[in-house]
Amino acid sequence: MPDDTKSAEAPTAFGDEIPELEAERETPPETGPAEAAAKASGIEAVMNVNLDVQVVLGECRMPISSLLKLGRGSVIELDQKIGEPVSLVINDRLVARGDLVKISEDRIGVSLTEIVLEHPASII
Repeated sequence: MPDDTKSAEAPTAFGDEIPELEAERETPPETGPAEAAAKASGIEAVMNVNLDVQVVLGECRMPISSLLKLGRGSVIELDQKIGEPVSLVINDRLVARGDLVKISEDRIGVSLTEIVLEHPASII
């Protein structure tokens, strides 16, 4: 007599009926203490990498003759207007934009408002 219990069960997940996939699912890869320690130390090593983080208020372009005339009290006009978001650049790559915020009496920070994602076509 045919067993119709399978039709009453919940739908099966992709690969449930493929023996090779079932065998892989049932036997997880061996992870010993040495492998776990290597993974943890690898993550720790990456977490300790220093990155060059810059907050760019704006930019300007000037000839060398104007640059050489700069001195104490000189004002450089930037291309940004007051209230426009500043750019957060990490290792020479734009990653976010945000607003300047006052943190304490003599400290400022950046409140991120936009994460900049590169277009996939530009990644080679």
